[in-house]
Amino acid sequence: MAKRRILIFLIPCLLTLLTSGVCKSESTKGFFNCFSSVRMARIRIPSTIVILFVTVQTGFLLFMYARYSSFMPQSEEKPSQVHILILSSWRSGSSFVGQLFSQHPSVFYLMEPAWHVWVTMYQNSAKVLHMAVRDLVRSVFLCDMSVFDAYMPWKRNLSDLFQWAVSRALCSAPACDSFQRTDITSEMACKTLCGRYPFSKVEEACKTYSHVVIKEVRFFDLKVLYPLLTDPSLNLKIIHLVRDPRAVVKSREQSVKALARDNGIVLSTNGTKVEDSKYKVMQEICRSHVQIYETATLKPPSFLKDRYLMIRFEDLVRDPLSEISEMYQFAELSLTPVLKSWIYNITHGQGPGKKKEAFKITSRDAVSVSQAWRNVLSFQKIKKIQEVCKGAINMLGYQLVDSEKEQRDLSLDLVLPRRQNQFSWSSFNPKH
Repeated sequence: MAKRRILIFLIPCLLTLLTSGVCKSESTKGFFNCFSSVRMARIRIPSTIVILFVTVQTGFLLFMYARYSSFMPQSEEKPSQVHILILSSWRSGSSFVGQLFSQHPSVFYLMEPAWHVWVTMYQNSAKVLHMAVRDLVRSVFLCDMSVFDAYMPWKRNLSDLFQWAVSRALCSAPACDSFQRTDITSEMACKTLCGRYPFSKVEEACKTYSHVVIKEVRFFDLKVLYPLLTDPSLNLKIIHLVRDPRAVVKSREQSVKALARDNGIVLSTNGTKVEDSKYKVMQEICRSHVQIYETATLKPPSFLKDRYLMIRFEDLVRDPLSEISEMYQFAELSLTPVLKSWIYNITHGQGPGKKKEAFKITSRDAVSVSQAWRNVLSFQKIKKIQEVCKGAINMLGYQLVDSEKEQRDLSLDLVLPRRQNQFSWSSFNPKH
């Protein structure tokens, strides 16, 4: 607007100066008085001369406009917050990765806020709900929590938000006064001390952080996220977390009832709950991982440059600090000594964890967790899973097994090395 005002103001003044000579003063005052002076002028000039002078002064104005524009500050600046979407599927270690971000003192984290969309509109398919999920995620990234009004139209507390207590940001100031931002918080303690705070604290807290991180399992197509990736109000980066489909099935078998409603939405059963005994949901999940990975790495759009990172759960549990450092660098975060200690403790527990802890982050032997499927699942199940997910298993860097002997032989590594010439793992690749 400032540039337009300058042009509108200069054109009549310069025309007057060039043609009539009325405003001869070189002073600023003389120049700004030209409008009052020109009204008094009665000079007859041939039209050709006027056209010539107008042409000259237009060229001069364009030259000055270009010079002025080069000194103007750029209006399109990056948003002050960094937005990270952890994109994954159920039982793939995404809750664990979410906690790696949630416990960071610079991060405001929410776990699967789109759960509210699916619970409210459960008779629709995942594809139909993509837009509503995307709109909700965008609003959360912008710290506009009024988006939840459509899904929780009542007076709300923090405890009405799905899995709110796993967010350290909602357990510390300004959301709750019981913990400091630098504390490592537990879900149980947070539920006890912070649940009665008003829902308005969610938005208030969100606005005080440099990073907003959302973990979501309800996107099945990367292209659905293009409007967010091209939105100038967002500074969005995507961490795509994958896991060996055979390990995912083993974990899903511990949570059959809890996943039944989501299965129905994935398979478009019009609200009917489904147990995935024939692995049709797994087939859709594997297909979506292939689609997301191929879209991001095979001739991706320019706006995805430096904004997509694929992580395998197995690599993460084998070398936690290295993989987490890579994720943090990608997300523009630093790894603190407190977090390093916590990460070591949570990945070096005893055993794979109990069934009742399926949805909880507890101290476990993370490598044992990633390999448990090889001892638990029958080879007949493995063959079926490999049939429906063969493309994903090959593309994401896992080895198929041809016999029960290979399955049980833990000395045979089924997680193939990350090779730069085979995979374009991400546009951000500091290690390779």
